[in-house]
Amino acid sequence: MSASDGEPVRIDVRRGDPTPEELAAVIAVVSESYAQEAAEAIADDAPAESAWRRSARALRAPLRRGYGWGRFTG
Repeated sequence: MSASDGEPVRIDVRRGDPTPEELAAVIAVVSESYAQEAAEAIADDAPAESAWRRSARALRAPLRRGYGWGRFTG
């Protein structure tokens, strides 16, 4: 349930006796913070390259078949 859906938000006061103005201030701050977080929480469409693929890319060059072991042609 969120305030942006039009549904009421339930708030339980555990201690103290806040005034209606204090409750309104808390609701405004929490609602705005939630709205900003929800707006910024957008996942990327393309998956990120894994650390394994990034590190394995430059392990070694492909073998050249024309040379013998240790360039021994003898």
